[in-house]
Amino acid sequence: MADLHDLVHRYLELWNTADPQVRAELADALFATGGGLTDPLVDVTGAAAVSAVVDAVREQFPGHLFRLAGEIDAHHEVARFTWELVPEAGGEPVVVGFDVAEATAEGRLGRVHGFLDKVPA
Repeated sequence: MADLHDLVHRYLELWNTADPQVRAELADALFATGGGLTDPLVDVTGAAAVSAVVDAVREQFPGHLFRLAGEIDAHHEVARFTWELVPEAGGEPVVVGFDVAEATAEGRLGRVHGFLDKVPA
């Protein structure tokens, strides 16, 4: 069984890593072959595509970090968690989301399903 808490923390680390090359390497190590990300704005498969989405979001929200907003709830290779995108300097979150991550038997992310609860106007 995968350590789902570790996978979620590594997933958030991917979003918070500044260097695009390191992000690409993290995505490649984290996602299983054929794994990907689906949310209201994207539906991508493959570590390179996930990394490109992260690149785009980081360009749209410079100076912001993703952080957990509560506990990770996990069972049967599935984890759900709420996250916030907050200014590095502190303050209110500009985006809040809820994700469901599926782990593979090999201990990597298969698919992350995202939902957006709060987005900028």
